Amino acid sequence: MKGKTFVISAPSGTGKTTVCKNLLARDDNLRFSVSHTTRKPRTGETNQVDYHFVDEAEFKRLVDQGAFLESALYAGNLYGTSFLAIQKSLEAGRDIMLEIEVQGAQLIREREFAAVFIFLLPPTVETLEQRLRDRGTDSDDLIQKRLREAGSEIAMSRIFDYAVINDELSRAVDEVRTIIDAERTGDTDAVRARFGIAKVMENWQKPPE
Repeated sequence: MKGKTFVISAPSGTGKTTVCKNLLARDDNLRFSVSHTTRKPRTGETNQVDYHFVDEAEFKRLVDQGAFLESALYAGNLYGTSFLAIQKSLEAGRDIMLEIEVQGAQLIREREFAAVFIFLLPPTVETLEQRLRDRGTDSDDLIQKRLREAGSEIAMSRIFDYAVINDELSRAVDEVRTIIDAERTGDTDAVRARFGIAKVMENWQKPPE
């Protein structure tokens, strides 16, 4: 049986990398698609493990070769997912997880590539700003730029199938795993009722009654 593709996206600072790493550690049948990017590695990141770090010329050469399922410009850097990174796992019956930017997810959706699209949200925009500041890696100008981009990305959330609010890490990981498990079995009615994109976005940031 061919594997499934799970696309996980979120505004920068929501914690998608941490969520994805926890998912991989708990699920032996889930494989990570290592994206290409032109941005510089952050502290603790490893080439060919976290990303394929390449320069702009190499990235554009790969684009010209048609190597990418999707590629997009985000926060001044290029990101892309290669076909080769996912084909081998899918054909071997392994599920593949793509941790990509929202623009990249939109391109995959437009190509009608078979995938399950999961959007991670911060509890509030204020929490997102604090998380960006707590990282200590971005200037104030870049943080403000990321927050503006986050607004646009949240507005694009309608292209996703599901949404999970990352207010507490272990719970968010468990909720994404619940979605993945349901999609594997095809028994999705309960998770769609709970985590369907329209349902979650209807209640996100609503004040308590």
